[in-house]
Amino acid sequence: MSKLSDEDYRSIPLNATLALAALVVIVAGMKAGADLLVPLLLAVFIAVVCTSPVQWLHRVGLSMRASAFLTLMVLLGFISLIGLLVVNSFSTFVEALPDIESRLYEHYWDLLNALSSRGLAIDPDQLSNMFAMEDDGSWVTALLGEIGNLFMQGSIIGLLVIFMLFETLNFRDKVSRALENPAPSLKRFSEFSLTLKRYLAVKTVISLATGVLVWLSCLMVGVEFPLLWGVLAFALNFIPNIGSALAAIPPVLLLLVSQDGGALQAVLLASAYLVINFVLGNLIEPRVMGQALGLSTFVAFLSLVVWGWIFGAAGMLLSVVLTMTLKIALDSHPQTRWIAHLLGPGGQRRKRFGDARLPPWKRRQE
Repeated sequence: MSKLSDEDYRSIPLNATLALAALVVIVAGMKAGADLLVPLLLAVFIAVVCTSPVQWLHRVGLSMRASAFLTLMVLLGFISLIGLLVVNSFSTFVEALPDIESRLYEHYWDLLNALSSRGLAIDPDQLSNMFAMEDDGSWVTALLGEIGNLFMQGSIIGLLVIFMLFETLNFRDKVSRALENPAPSLKRFSEFSLTLKRYLAVKTVISLATGVLVWLSCLMVGVEFPLLWGVLAFALNFIPNIGSALAAIPPVLLLLVSQDGGALQAVLLASAYLVINFVLGNLIEPRVMGQALGLSTFVAFLSLVVWGWIFGAAGMLLSVVLTMTLKIALDSHPQTRWIAHLLGPGGQRRKRFGDARLPPWKRRQE
């Protein structure tokens, strides 16, 4: 017995080395196949969110295929409406861009003159050369290319969502026929899918509420293109820690340099962003999701860096979603549950599970 334990003990470094090597290979493969994996992951998450209304419609009385078709039609109509409004707002923004650029240039020179009057020697020509573009029309070509690429990616994601949503209708039957004893696997998969759907639904609703409140705040303060900034706040709310700050920079700067704005309006808008993200992100979201669906601050920031390095900007948007998916998958299996606990917030976990560590007599007193 002791000899077997010694052999197991000596095999720990080898197993750790093999696990680390496998992790390196997996990360390298994901980085190499980012162009394929990013649309696939987006389609998977959208399909997971859509399964909840499909099941609700089925419980109401519709067939599964009719429920899936109706859900897809509603989703397509909503995305088309938002996309049309955003495109119109963005086209208006592009038309007003020269005027905004001239106003920014005026404030830029005012700032340089103010610094020079206080004895800070700055060469304006050197700064202009640092930020000057080689070709004035190059950014237009790059922007059109990105818009075309986004349209192609969106079309691919839409087709993947359609096929995935109809494929999930018979998924449990396929697993039951493929495995000899499907009960444990189906149970773990059900727990994983339910938790993931709950997380994605809550995160999407919170982000949507953030975008709507930002849109209303921009309307009240008087900043231009409020719908564009609301959609930007909705998208960047998925980025942890810095997403809300990045979403606030363009409208605050625009309001600061606009003719009808000023420092007071910019401070009011920045305060509105701060209040919205504090209330929804720090008060409402943890209470709705529950203590078990949280990440520590370090893990959230590390996931932003790691997934952003692997998948680029899309990885930054999906960083928390991907890490939470990994955490939920690890938590659904008893042998990997300890890793999920390490990814979670320690203080909140002690608050939730601290009762089990107390002696029985003290638990009875409480």
